[in-house]
Amino acid sequence: MVVSDTIRLLYSVFKLRIGFAIMLTALAGVAVTPGQGPGVWQIAILALAVLASSASAGAFNHYAERDLDRRMKRTRKRPFVTGRFHANRYWLAGIALLLLVAVTTTALAVNPVSALYVFLGAFVYGVVYTVWLKRRTWLNIVLGGLAGSFAVLAGAAAVDPGLAPTPVILAIVLFLWTPPHFWSLAFVFQKDYAAAGVPMLPVVVADTIAARIILAHTVLLVMLSLLPIAFGLGWIYLIGAASGGGLFVCKSIALLRRPGPTTAMANFHASLIQLSLLLCAAMLDALVLAH
Repeated sequence: MVVSDTIRLLYSVFKLRIGFAIMLTALAGVAVTPGQGPGVWQIAILALAVLASSASAGAFNHYAERDLDRRMKRTRKRPFVTGRFHANRYWLAGIALLLLVAVTTTALAVNPVSALYVFLGAFVYGVVYTVWLKRRTWLNIVLGGLAGSFAVLAGAAAVDPGLAPTPVILAIVLFLWTPPHFWSLAFVFQKDYAAAGVPMLPVVVADTIAARIILAHTVLLVMLSLLPIAFGLGWIYLIGAASGGGLFVCKSIALLRRPGPTTAMANFHASLIQLSLLLCAAMLDALVLAH
């Protein structure tokens, strides 16, 4: 196995694309929390710790779901399925060690409260979502959405362990964002999830009902995402939240009008744009206000 191929497979197994997004949410939590922020080196350590904890949860997800992945066209080429990586105790030990280093480093460099949230984010995704809920109930990703919320709180606790209103609101927004984001993707791969016996929402209810629930979640999270304006965020945040939220709502309406893979994938992409605009606008707004 050549080095470049190994790196590509590790990037996939540790779900680093998702990890960088989770890291961004933690940085947004730091930015929007009023108070004397931690030093640059502490922020850097926290960001890397969140990335590492997310990577550990992502790798455990691949490890634990290799039987499901084998039954789904979208995932049947993952390394633990193909045998490129062998699911053994060394992988489990490495995953646990990665999480332990992330949590311990955060506790020592930042504070224990922030470290607790770093741990809870990985625990919710790796154990609550992957092990306890995914195969049992369509509520799996609803509760699994707490993983991203804890990243926001980890960043906020680095500034103020008591937690201010704005980061708490953003954490709730992340909690509400995850279901319509993931259900849109599950809409596209509906047959895959059905074949694997995973009760994602679009598998267990009619398409129109799933689309209505997705739209309701989207409208609620977009409305809530505008609330930080009342707690000090300014016009930059308003533009980012409103424009990204408007796009997400429009695509969710389109999904309701024409339920299907094409509109569902468009909604999935809109959810990514909405979250990116929201987080970047929050950080930029906080930076401008600080100067």
